[in-house]
Amino acid sequence: MKFIMKIFLLITLTMSTLYSGGFLMPDEAFQPYAKVNKNAQIEAGVILGKDIYIYAEKMNVELKGTTLTIQKMQRPTSTDHEGEQVYTSSPEIVVTLDNPEGLTGVQNFTLILSYQGCSEMGLCYNPYVKEFPISLDVSTLTLDNTLMDKVELSETDAIADTIKSGSLLMVLLTFLGFGLLLAMTPCVFPMIPIISGVIVSQGEGLTTRKAFALSVVYVLSMAVAYTIAGVLAGLFGANLQAALQMPWVIYSFSLVFVALAFSMFGFYELKLPDALVAKVSSGSDRGGYIGVAIMGFLSALIVGPCVAAPLAGALVYIGQTGDAVLGGMALFSMSIGMGLPLIAVGVSAGKFMPKPGAWMTMVSAIFGVMMLAVAIWMLEKILDPSIIMIMYSILGIGFSLYLGVFEKDHHFFKHSVAMIIFIYSISLFIGFLAGSSSMLKPLGFLNQPVVVQGVASQELKEISFEVVHSIEELDAILAANKGKKILLDFAADWCTSCKELEEITFADADVKVKMSEFVLVRADVTENTDKEKALSKKYGVFGPPALIFFDENTQVLKAKTIIGFIAPDEFLAHLNTL
Repeated sequence: MKFIMKIFLLITLTMSTLYSGGFLMPDEAFQPYAKVNKNAQIEAGVILGKDIYIYAEKMNVELKGTTLTIQKMQRPTSTDHEGEQVYTSSPEIVVTLDNPEGLTGVQNFTLILSYQGCSEMGLCYNPYVKEFPISLDVSTLTLDNTLMDKVELSETDAIADTIKSGSLLMVLLTFLGFGLLLAMTPCVFPMIPIISGVIVSQGEGLTTRKAFALSVVYVLSMAVAYTIAGVLAGLFGANLQAALQMPWVIYSFSLVFVALAFSMFGFYELKLPDALVAKVSSGSDRGGYIGVAIMGFLSALIVGPCVAAPLAGALVYIGQTGDAVLGGMALFSMSIGMGLPLIAVGVSAGKFMPKPGAWMTMVSAIFGVMMLAVAIWMLEKILDPSIIMIMYSILGIGFSLYLGVFEKDHHFFKHSVAMIIFIYSISLFIGFLAGSSSMLKPLGFLNQPVVVQGVASQELKEISFEVVHSIEELDAILAANKGKKILLDFAADWCTSCKELEEITFADADVKVKMSEFVLVRADVTENTDKEKALSKKYGVFGPPALIFFDENTQVLKAKTIIGFIAPDEFLAHLNTL
């Protein structure tokens, strides 16, 4: 008995010593609560005392005494604290419930909230588990979930719903706006040198009126190509853009742009045969328009943007309703929106084209180099990144020498541009020799972090995806990882936006940390095989990139699907809602 009393006194003395030194008592450090909100969701959280934080992974919610299940838990954003993810401000978890057995009336059950935290002053508290009695009207839960299902749509489905419910004029204006936004994406940039080169190649006598007409023909041909390809893809579920990414197609079109470039350099003149022009145009100038129309049609299919939300939304609408007319009109309007900036570029190329002379030679050479850059850009889809890097390097060095990078008595602006191109091209060459493959950071290998004694921090760990090509492979991974959150990334080697995601968004340090909470799977649809087509069709994907999320029960969180490129900060905020 005396021994027990001594132990009791020792514990009491220790606790009093700790908390008399400025440490908060557990009831002061943590004030847990749980309540039902107006949306029939449970809000469970902990009010934190001064200088107190909670470990994110230690804060969890469970249900006891009911067949209701947790459909979704919306957690707050955590922060990094000495390598651990913690909540430094009073965290709250919003729990959305599901009623799988169709219960009715008021249900009484227990919510279990567990957590563990520490004080910034150096004391870590024991883990705590608190139970709260919950009373919930299940009919309200069913109603609110139904309303949420209607409201919470993915961006793609919301756009498809806009086509279904909106007026014809509103749909066309909306997609015209989408097209203008798509025109600002990197996927459309290669069209700028194409249309500019086509206009400039018309030579002497080119008026602003003719430049405008040629630009309109180019854009209309591009719009027709998108509309036809989009309608067919919507009706038959085929990713026609992927079908055009076969290596022989890429090589063929790259050679076309190389031929266009050499014509810009003055080696020869590219035009339709005179006999054919005379037969088609009967002496008029339609031969030029036919060539521009063909170039617009083909370049739209080959160099066009990867699937983005507006395009995917139109394809979903066509696929669901079979209404190819309205869906096609929406795609045509979107294509015109994408083409308006190109028309402005084409008219400018004609209006401000210098008179024949030395400047004309310089302008032609610049567009020739841009055509070669487009050819290399197309080859990125099928060649090793290191080969692409050295090709860009050689092109840049040659162009900078042409501009006179080492010559004296040159115009300041021209010499500055030449020097910048030369320095970047040399950095690409050095990066190639060092084994780098990043066009954005060719010298990134010089800034590689050093790992001391073989211990790497969490930020140094590279994310890795398990690659699948079929439904069977994916189903096996889903079954093996039930109970975990899963991210499925549809990607392809020929997809520009996929590379942007890889090099910009997925490379972000904070994004890497958050993505480590998911099982990462990549559906590689590069080859566009029958199995890859079936996999895309099952999940309603018309083309990459597409990010699909699964909950712990391997159910698709359709409203959380992302189509197209997304910036790191926006993606991180999106992940924090899952």
